Amino acid sequence: MARSFLEYKTDAWVQWCPGCGDFGILNAIHRALAELDIDPRNLVVVGGIGCSGRTTFYVKGSNLHALHGRAIPLATGVKLANPRLKVVIAGGDGDLLGIGAGHFVAVGRRNVDITVIVFDNAVYGLTKGQAAPTLPSGVKTKALPGPNIQDAVNPLLLALASGYTFIARGYAYHTAQLKEMIKAAISHRGTALVDVLQPCPTYNNVMTNQWYEERVYYLEEEEWDPVVKTPEEYRRKVPLIAAKMLEWGDRIPLGVFLKDETKEPFEERLERQMPGYMDNPPSSRPISVDGYPLADPWKVFEEKVVKKVEASY
Repeated sequence: MARSFLEYKTDAWVQWCPGCGDFGILNAIHRALAELDIDPRNLVVVGGIGCSGRTTFYVKGSNLHALHGRAIPLATGVKLANPRLKVVIAGGDGDLLGIGAGHFVAVGRRNVDITVIVFDNAVYGLTKGQAAPTLPSGVKTKALPGPNIQDAVNPLLLALASGYTFIARGYAYHTAQLKEMIKAAISHRGTALVDVLQPCPTYNNVMTNQWYEERVYYLEEEEWDPVVKTPEEYRRKVPLIAAKMLEWGDRIPLGVFLKDETKEPFEERLERQMPGYMDNPPSSRPISVDGYPLADPWKVFEEKVVKKVEASY
């Protein structure tokens, strides 16, 4: 029997501004988890800093709140310690694509089996509306003294260049479609990105709900096929995928841009190099016997450091 989405809600008061797109994203996450029937005991949501980071308080799971920009490496460590867990990252565009951009790239190169959900409102909402990495140049929102003078980061293109094997873009107010994208991302084997466009009614007075509704459309309307099954097909499709990801302005595409089935997840690569890793991951290994640690840190320090220093003299 499938779980109810109510089973994934916590008792915490949901503390976002009225009309914030975060509400729609949270609703889609709850419903996606329920329809996938994921046991909350096997779920880890890692949150970043900012409004989006509060998602960790609102979804039942063994959740973690990371330092600014460090949600991805923390989530990577959790997944590699216990590959049986479902790991989802909930972070803002400023957190994941600003200070955390290096980690955003690194996880794609590894193709770790985690899902990255970017709450993308183009501003730093928690710190009073500064321009975030996804705000287009020349745009002046209410908190800026002048138009943004930096070019925007394209999360989809950056993910493509970094090796993400699932790349999608949703819209926070279209919760039914967003729920399906999140389900597909979590079910995918490999690093998955869902970039979620959302209004910030408090600080972004340009990219409003009306602004988005006049521009967004779904790739499925054009019979888009995101699935890639061979390296040859990947090379053939990548220019078309990149061109579609560059589309922004009067028309903004939503949907799944890429589902690459040609690359194995990082965990399976580890299994090849360390047979038995998947059956006996680090989280299941004993660290002590009868209260005594299996590894003596002082002995390790002596072997690895002290003796090397002494030998250098």
